[in-house]
Amino acid sequence: MKLVVGLGNIGKEYKNTRHNMGFMTLDNYLGKVNWKVKMESYIYLDQDKDVLYVKPMTYMNLSGLSVAKLVKFYKIDMQDILVIQDDLDLELGKFKVKKNSSSGGHNGIKSIISELNSMEFGRLKIGIGKNTLIPADKYVLSKFTKDELTLLNNNMPAYKKVIDLFVNESLDYAIAHYNN
Repeated sequence: MKLVVGLGNIGKEYKNTRHNMGFMTLDNYLGKVNWKVKMESYIYLDQDKDVLYVKPMTYMNLSGLSVAKLVKFYKIDMQDILVIQDDLDLELGKFKVKKNSSSGGHNGIKSIISELNSMEFGRLKIGIGKNTLIPADKYVLSKFTKDELTLLNNNMPAYKKVIDLFVNESLDYAIAHYNN
């Protein structure tokens, strides 16, 4: 089984905020699906492809708690995990596919690394840009502008392709395809 995790914060007040890039990407990728609640997460199981899609309900800084429970319950290997996250250090809309890298200061990733005791899982890092005039903790919780949302929506097919390559091939295949 493969696991695709979109990081974000639950609640209407966080809709279209920069830290919810993972939720937004997963919602765009799956469209309207019937999410179920299990182990402190919204989950959707695609039985045909044997893929579990997850949006942790623990809020960003504790994402690892729910991810670790699901990894243990479903006995998922590290190379079969892709986490979709926002990235302050990437220009808005740009992306990287990585594995075995540090958190880069991202608290959701720190939590996952800590709970899984591993950095071996994959990441789809999507740029949210940065504003040096606003503290990072405030900036990541700020809403995207209409123009920024348009740019991100125009880039969604590229993010979808990364997820498809991971789901249908492997993490290494997706990394090789996008990082060469």
